[in-house]
Amino acid sequence: MISHSATDSNRRAKRNVLVLVAAQGILGAQMSLHFVLGGLAGQMLVTDPRFATLPITMTVMGSMFTAPVLASIMQKHGRRVGFFIGAAGGAGGASISAYALWIGSFPLFCLGGFLVGIYMSAQAFYRFAATDTASPEFMPTAISWVMAGGLVAAVLGPQLVKTTNDLLSVPFVGAYLAMIALNAVGVFLFFFLDIPKPEKPGLNSPKGRSRMQLLQSPKIAVAMICAMVSYSLMNLVMTSTPLAVFGSGYGTNASADVVMGHVLAMFVPSFFTGHLINRFGAEKIITLGLIILGAAGIVALNGIALTNFYITLVLLGIGWNFGFIGATAMLATAHSVAERGRVQGMNDFAVFGMVTIASLASGGLMNATGATAQEGWTAVNLAMIPFLILAGVALIWFTVQAKSKSQSRGKNAPQG
Repeated sequence: MISHSATDSNRRAKRNVLVLVAAQGILGAQMSLHFVLGGLAGQMLVTDPRFATLPITMTVMGSMFTAPVLASIMQKHGRRVGFFIGAAGGAGGASISAYALWIGSFPLFCLGGFLVGIYMSAQAFYRFAATDTASPEFMPTAISWVMAGGLVAAVLGPQLVKTTNDLLSVPFVGAYLAMIALNAVGVFLFFFLDIPKPEKPGLNSPKGRSRMQLLQSPKIAVAMICAMVSYSLMNLVMTSTPLAVFGSGYGTNASADVVMGHVLAMFVPSFFTGHLINRFGAEKIITLGLIILGAAGIVALNGIALTNFYITLVLLGIGWNFGFIGATAMLATAHSVAERGRVQGMNDFAVFGMVTIASLASGGLMNATGATAQEGWTAVNLAMIPFLILAGVALIWFTVQAKSKSQSRGKNAPQG
């Protein structure tokens, strides 16, 4: 039975979730836009095609380095301040990217991508903010609802690519100007957030575990590994997809449509992922996500027809949804309030560190491992295998450990 206080807390949590859903949809559209165009714009600006995806890598790297800083700021000053900083980074990065495209500067375009990473980092904290005022029972649902806001972003981002791509004489500049507008409009949503600032710890307040102690917790370690693998594999394949689609003889609009299908698949399951986690447990949903990611790789390896690209990217999105939301829900129940900023910053630093490596590897695999885009696409999808094995082994280890502890407690329980 849910208590009266939990009901009051969830009422506030639902209001916050609505704000975060809107932010995910409006401001989040810039990420699908940037991931559609970042590699193509990089390929247009750079002389060595192996570095075409470097702007996206810089975005993820910016997110990685920003995550611990934003986590600390939010722990001290509240979520709103951190989200304002994220929107400012997105607008600034888009401005620099547009100017870089106008003058044809690849290094400056990479700098713009790095600053966009500040927004990407802030957006990743939306899912954690959804749990701040939620009861434990409502947490998985709150996370999944916020992630579902990406549906709007999934449609809005690629449509902005199509409608703004040729507005100006230089390709892609109009789209990056649209990114500035998204941040300018979306930032006002954060005034409606009702998340109290964390209380300043007193002299006798519990400080929580150190980072090393937190990493020694099996639940935290496995949740982080599964989040890293789910997100990095999704990024590895998604980053190379526009290059593979274009290199297989299809146009920019086809790339945008495939990515839109992928982003829709990332967020549509969010309407029921939270309920599935509550019913079956985070570990089983993560396992299902890893299996679906593996299925995406199998489809990709079976052809380069446009249908194959669509099916691969849809499966990739669903697999990411189950794996990443499941890992987030698992992590949310593994730490105290005092440890929240430390755990979330450490988690996202690790996740986006792995994603940085994946996005950099994506361009290298696409352009350095084969003479054709098809051979590069094959290499990208084969690269998924060892990471899926790593996450699968980690989950099995955790399940065995948890079962062993449960049986041990049962044996030691007083008999009566």
